[in-house]
Amino acid sequence: MSSRVIGWSAFTGLLSLIVPVVAAADGWNVQQRKRVGNRQDGFRIVQQDVQWNPRQTAIVVVDMWDNHHCRSAARRVAEMAPHMNKVLQAARRKGIFVIHAPSDCMDAYRDTAPRKRAQSAPFAESNVKFQWNYLNAEHEAPLHPTLGRLGCSCDSPEPCGPDDPNWTRQIAAIRIDDQDAVSARGQEVFNLLKERGIRNVVVMGVHTNACVLGRPFGIRQMVYVGQNVVLCRDLTDSYHRAPGRHFEALDSIIAHVEKYWCPTITSRSITGRSAFVFAGNNADSTPKGR
Repeated sequence: MSSRVIGWSAFTGLLSLIVPVVAAADGWNVQQRKRVGNRQDGFRIVQQDVQWNPRQTAIVVVDMWDNHHCRSAARRVAEMAPHMNKVLQAARRKGIFVIHAPSDCMDAYRDTAPRKRAQSAPFAESNVKFQWNYLNAEHEAPLHPTLGRLGCSCDSPEPCGPDDPNWTRQIAAIRIDDQDAVSARGQEVFNLLKERGIRNVVVMGVHTNACVLGRPFGIRQMVYVGQNVVLCRDLTDSYHRAPGRHFEALDSIIAHVEKYWCPTITSRSITGRSAFVFAGNNADSTPKGR
């Protein structure tokens, strides 16, 4: 199967794998939300409780860097990171495996046990390439222009440019446990999942419209390789140039994921506590079920 082009019928078949009920004595209840329908007739929100085995589950933390050339994006990562850290602590207590994927930063972890764990996992065969996965026009609608991959353009009022500091590692507010793994390679992440018999993958981090969807370990790739993937919708953020409309744009890309790629959950399914909400996000812009 090509990772760039996938037939609609084949894709629909893959989607049927996304919401299995895993019968397990140590399972836990996961509350999923998806959008059912099509581009022609519209979509409706469907919420569903499923049972997952936590030991068949991994969390992939995408690009929660220590800095960013978009300053407003960097501020939102810093705001979200402490809550994400608590979620990962709760996940580990359940037996969920945590993979940190801060792209471009592997040198910072070169001599650590989590990095070596990813490098040493046995090779797992796959019928797709692990590469950037861009918009798949055969089955997903185009993203709004403000949600494209825009380099330095962002919603921050401050200018940004090539002289601004960029990321060097994952933000320090998110602890990397010795039993976790660190990798920014899709093949390595897949190796770890197969080595542990992991079926369920929760993706969280930034940015939803770019890296979270498109990285070789992101949502599109996880669908292509047949994993049961969900987006943690309260622990993600979008990257765009829509000043004053940031959270509206974030809600739009979350809806896009729910329509065309996979269900979403909130961190409440992991912690049993309230989901994260950005301080600047008012109730009017928060869709029901968020």
